[in-house]
Amino acid sequence: MTSGENRFPGIVGFDDTVLPQVERALLAGHDIVFLGERGQGKTRLIRTLVGLLDEWTPVVAGCEINDHPYAPVCTRCRLLFAELGDDTPVAWKHRSERFGEKLATPDTSVGDLIGDVDPVKVAQGRTLGDPETVHYGLIPRTNRGIFSVNELPDLAERIQVSLLNVLEERDIQVRGYILRLPLDLFLIASANPEDYTNRGRIITPLKDRFGAEVRTHYPLRLDDELALIRQEAVLDWKESPLGFPAVPDHLLEVVARFTRLVRDAPQVDRRSGVSARLSVAAAETVAASAVRRAALAGEDVPTARVVDLAAIVPAVRGKIEFDQLEEGREEEILAHLLRRAVAETFRARLAGTDLAGLQRRFEVDGPVETGDLVPAAELLRRVGPVSGLAAILTKLGIDGAEAPGLAAAGLELAMEGLHLNRRLAKEELPGRTVYGA
Repeated sequence: MTSGENRFPGIVGFDDTVLPQVERALLAGHDIVFLGERGQGKTRLIRTLVGLLDEWTPVVAGCEINDHPYAPVCTRCRLLFAELGDDTPVAWKHRSERFGEKLATPDTSVGDLIGDVDPVKVAQGRTLGDPETVHYGLIPRTNRGIFSVNELPDLAERIQVSLLNVLEERDIQVRGYILRLPLDLFLIASANPEDYTNRGRIITPLKDRFGAEVRTHYPLRLDDELALIRQEAVLDWKESPLGFPAVPDHLLEVVARFTRLVRDAPQVDRRSGVSARLSVAAAETVAASAVRRAALAGEDVPTARVVDLAAIVPAVRGKIEFDQLEEGREEEILAHLLRRAVAETFRARLAGTDLAGLQRRFEVDGPVETGDLVPAAELLRRVGPVSGLAAILTKLGIDGAEAPGLAAAGLELAMEGLHLNRRLAKEELPGRTVYGA
């Protein structure tokens, strides 16, 4: 923190809300439970904490629970230390090896997390009373590191009870053995807020033992939503000789606005949330549509346009949980929200731009047909010279002379915006769109 380095690389939109709470919890030495709906970056945030550990850490060589060479706690290492003293062999663990993770499922057992008797060791001749017959679970094997339990409420109640000692006394007990291993462990959990209540599937004593409860959220600002899409989505195509992205900025903004509109839509179940993965998948689908057109129509540079946005609706419908009353209207609702996102982007990007020349072109020369398989050069040829087109592209940050695909993308946004503002007719047919019809 003092050096000013980025403590949580890859985390977007949490700088002023979530991350200060996380830092306070870490400095206080508290175990943390992250509460948030799906796709809010809880797991990503948990995994970045590994970068705060020392890069290399000494452990007793061959120890299953990463004992410290100066303070061994397991039976094997204490006997070894008593025999060899300072000659006890030491190994070094990288911080990437000091992170353990378990997705909680109803079939998770105490043996998975804490440990159990190992029948193989018994078969090798050890007695049941020998502590070395214990096979350690995931938590003790992450000793001197970070352990994460994702979707904590999905653990059965009796399994949740097994975590009480780990969180409070920092030790574990396995079956009937007089065995108590003090652990040097940082335990983190994630949960959905709806389940993490007394009425949900969490036992109250377990809630009490977490030192810090941190609520996550979806990106609060449009800029953060866009930054998240650019960070996570695969949109750049190395085949492009000019290095242009497959999805222009104004279309990424449409995707970001669409995601935010879906989250706020009354027809969508708020409790399940709308994952950030939706916007990433939508942007990649738009890019894929552009690449498909480039392959089939012979374009050199795949560049997405407004006609590619229609592919979003069927691609992301399964990621959204609608209210039961809206059953059968899902695609209609999403298509409406997508049109609103395009209209908002049009107003934000081209407000105050003179579009009279574009309108006049349709009044004089008639309709123009486009579609998801119409190449950019062909679209520009069909539209022909348009007064004021350069100003439109400049407002969108596009150099049309250098990239016909981007010029066609900007032109389509202007035509769609005119249509959504009821200044230009439009007819949609399977695979085709006719402006000015």
